[in-house]
Amino acid sequence: MASGTTSIGGFEIPSNDPIFLSVVAVHVLIGMAAVVSGAVAMLSVKAAGRHPTAGTFYFWCLAALTATATALAIVRWAEDYELFVLGALAFASAFLGRRARRNRWPRWPRYHIVSMGLSYVLMLTAFYVDNGKSLPLWNRLPTVAYWLLPVAVGAPLILRALRRYAGTRERFGA
Repeated sequence: MASGTTSIGGFEIPSNDPIFLSVVAVHVLIGMAAVVSGAVAMLSVKAAGRHPTAGTFYFWCLAALTATATALAIVRWAEDYELFVLGALAFASAFLGRRARRNRWPRWPRYHIVSMGLSYVLMLTAFYVDNGKSLPLWNRLPTVAYWLLPVAVGAPLILRALRRYAGTRERFGA
């Protein structure tokens, strides 16, 4: 990998190697698709149609995002190993949530809600840990905030979804 940095839109990319920058570009596009499709799945009515379609798209975007994050982390392991760990945990969580739903585990909706929600929180945590220093307002926060704020926002939302599920269990058949 060539040394040096590249600045794009205020974001410092720690390389000027064209291959590394190409992988970063693909990673960013996939990441945006994952964020949008995950939000659509979360905000959609939990029934056939939009929710499972967006959720499936989110899952496969997250798989690709984890693959590109792994490639990027390998090249800069000392600096980025924690991003690999976050990506692997995000994908493992989504995999668990998808498996619970597809195999209809006992109490599957709870596993699905928590696992898919956690995967989204972990994905956003990785983004903020890597880019928080370049984001307006976030760049004024201490580094620990990049790790804690996504959980502080996501955990209550996941708990809210679990409470809502508890009131509509019959609909899920669990």
